[in-house]
Amino acid sequence: MRFKKVYLEITNVCNRSCAFCPGTGRAPGFLSEADFRTLIDKLRPWTDYLYFHLMGEPLLHPLLGRFLALAGERGFRVILTTNGTLLPQAEQTLLAAPALHKLNLSLHSFEANDGGSLDDYVNQCAVFGAKAAAAGILVNFRLWNEDSAARGGRNRENARILELLARQFPRPWSPSRGGERLAERVYLDRAEIFDWPDPAAPQENARHGCYGLRDQLGVLWDGTVVPCCLDHEGTLALGNLLTEALSEILEKPRSRAILAGFRRGEATEELCKRCGYAERFRWRGGSAFGSERQIPIR
Repeated sequence: MRFKKVYLEITNVCNRSCAFCPGTGRAPGFLSEADFRTLIDKLRPWTDYLYFHLMGEPLLHPLLGRFLALAGERGFRVILTTNGTLLPQAEQTLLAAPALHKLNLSLHSFEANDGGSLDDYVNQCAVFGAKAAAAGILVNFRLWNEDSAARGGRNRENARILELLARQFPRPWSPSRGGERLAERVYLDRAEIFDWPDPAAPQENARHGCYGLRDQLGVLWDGTVVPCCLDHEGTLALGNLLTEALSEILEKPRSRAILAGFRRGEATEELCKRCGYAERFRWRGGSAFGSERQIPIR
């Protein structure tokens, strides 16, 4: 068994406070180089793709360049998800990293905060996106703040964001699954806002599948293993990869029960029954699976 991707949280600290993000009550922390080495060595047999994210802003980590180099030495391809505000400081580190495969830029984070210039922010992200694409990196601009039948997003600036993107990437844009292709290796991903899983929320639906523990899993900065990238509090802690082998963690009764449930289209954990992300795909009339809907990681 191998995973299509593993979310390895290098920090849960963020420089923004977005309206759509639940944040985390976990102790703030940054993954050390020693622990990073331990985790990637243990993960190497299990996947080729690492997301340096679960919560937090990965560009904040002072060892980001070192982590990219170590991951590259082991043959990993790395995907980063960022709000884009720190791109000027991180530009050279990112463009010089052969291991960096894809960059997700969450443009919806601007309106979810207060202050600053929208034009400057989008232009900064767009210019960097063009540089990254020229360097062979996939670039995915995200607007995950659109309205749906059940939820509303802060998206009054979306039209202006699209206008600004078109200055750097002239139209016409080509249709792409879940969005549009703006240029070679540059995409725009548009989606409805969703509710993060919350144990205190009303039950969404127990009948849904998920790729958690099938195609993906998450590792928090302290080594805690969780089934998916939305378990922001580590509620479904399955073990600790710093002290255990992943094979042992996956064979535990709780892990096996979660996986068996998803395979038959049933959420067995209360947190999973309260996952608004799975519901988001029902509104589209599609699958409840996956998160990289438009740009294959391979």
